[in-house]
Amino acid sequence: MFWRMQGGGPWGSGPRGGGPWGGGSGNNGSGPGPRGRGPYPPDFEDLLRRGQDRIRRLVPGGFGTGAGVGIVILAVLVIWLASGFYRVLPDEVGIVLRFGAYNRTTQPGLNYHLPGPIESVLTPSVTRVNRTEIGFRSGANGQVGVRQVPEEALMLTGDENIVDINFTVFWVIDDAKAYLFNIRDPELTVKSAAESAMREVVGETPIAQALAEGRAKIEADTRELLQSILNSYSAGIQITQLQLQRVDPPAEVIDAFRDVQAALADQARLRNEAETYRNGIIPGARGDAVQIEQQGEAYRLATVARAQGDAARFLSVFHAFKAAQDVTSERLYLETMEEVLKNANKVIMDKSAQGGNGVLPFLPLPALGSAGKAAAPPPASASGVTAPGGGGAPAQSQGQSSDTAASTPQSSSGQ
Repeated sequence: MFWRMQGGGPWGSGPRGGGPWGGGSGNNGSGPGPRGRGPYPPDFEDLLRRGQDRIRRLVPGGFGTGAGVGIVILAVLVIWLASGFYRVLPDEVGIVLRFGAYNRTTQPGLNYHLPGPIESVLTPSVTRVNRTEIGFRSGANGQVGVRQVPEEALMLTGDENIVDINFTVFWVIDDAKAYLFNIRDPELTVKSAAESAMREVVGETPIAQALAEGRAKIEADTRELLQSILNSYSAGIQITQLQLQRVDPPAEVIDAFRDVQAALADQARLRNEAETYRNGIIPGARGDAVQIEQQGEAYRLATVARAQGDAARFLSVFHAFKAAQDVTSERLYLETMEEVLKNANKVIMDKSAQGGNGVLPFLPLPALGSAGKAAAPPPASASGVTAPGGGGAPAQSQGQSSDTAASTPQSSSGQ
């Protein structure tokens, strides 16, 4: 050391002898001396003088000569140049600044830059996953939800409900140059952008989806929106994961919220039942309406076709009547009588066929025909008088009421 002297022990020997802290040689610093008993601080003036003596011996002629000044300047220059060496760790990159402006990027390992104040270096970690908490702050042991931050957690949903959301954003440095020069406070920037993106996504989502099956969609949409915001800032940050920690109604209204959700569930159930009933009634009514319409259309077509057929038949008969009036008249009379008398169960013969004796024989031919099929005796006449000859048809007297007789048809010539 510079306080060692040529003569004496390793700590030198001087007026105080002993060691660097002085002390008498006879009593090892324990006897009385100029400073009293025990150890005492060194004499800095003596130490400085000894150091100067050693440097004079190393530099011939002392500092006042040109050689001494050159050696000192050279030593200072070497130390200054050696200060430019720096090391970049494996999880870092080196950003070299020349007079405060970006100059170049260096990779992990031992590197060199011009000594300050010409160049300086920043070594941000680009592989470390950073964590930003929004809506809560973790405790010292990493526990979630130790301290809530309501001004960050309370958000308004798309159906105008309030929800308490805690989430965490994980991010890494993607571009060290942009990360260092384009944004001033990366942590605050990520937190503010993430909160804004989450409020926008939650503001478009109903609370029922946010509390149940919509959480994964909220995470994906918020992560995509947050990444687009940071890219617009050229922040040089890559979002690796966004994780919802808690999505609940506020603690002050959670009981009322559960009642509302139960009422909404009942409303949805009743609506589904009504929809089921409607789906069963309306198709049947529509089918009946279509059936009635089709029946009406069929009746219309049948009536029109029948009327057109009757008109065509009338025209054909009219043309035939014009060609042969007598034959056509007789034919029409016979067809009309056949149509009128085909369901009658009595047959009345003209009195002229009986020689004008005033007795109108009546033969129930339809009844006889049906009786013959059923092997039953023929019915008696209305007057109870049996015609002569046994099994003949009964005769009707001339004095029978007029409601059982029919008018005698006239000949076709009389019409």
